[in-house]
Amino acid sequence: MADDALFEFLHMEIVSHVYKEHATREDIDRERVTCVSTLEAMGFRVGQGLIERFTKDCPSFKDDLDVMKFLCKDFWSTVFKKQIDNLRTNHQGTYVLQDNKFSLLTQFSSGKQYLEEAPKYLAFSCGMIRGALSNLGLEGVVTAEVSIMPSCKFQVVIQKL
Repeated sequence: MADDALFEFLHMEIVSHVYKEHATREDIDRERVTCVSTLEAMGFRVGQGLIERFTKDCPSFKDDLDVMKFLCKDFWSTVFKKQIDNLRTNHQGTYVLQDNKFSLLTQFSSGKQYLEEAPKYLAFSCGMIRGALSNLGLEGVVTAEVSIMPSCKFQVVIQKL
């Protein structure tokens, strides 16, 4: 349990540091995009490293759906100590991963009070998913959506090469 709290506090401090570092710039919209990109890039590298470590003894995956199932069960369980609550797909490369109690948002109040702050705390996780997929041979776009905290939906669109 202590390591969960440490990860959550570290994540909050990383987000805070990235936003404070860019706070001196005058163009607020460009600053927000830069901060989100920085956090997403950090998450991408972490996702690449973690998935490499987690899959070293696993057999190869037969298709995209197997990769996504591994991400939702094993990867998510190891990183966030719980599985994804719901995985949906249209079988054409689009997947929606729903976590009804996303640990990086639970420190905020439930409901809609801090809804506008949520995206900056999801950029790292989007990058982590994208980095994990990249190391498993899948390129895609990952976006996050929050309608009521701490519930979160990650949409993954796999790009067919």
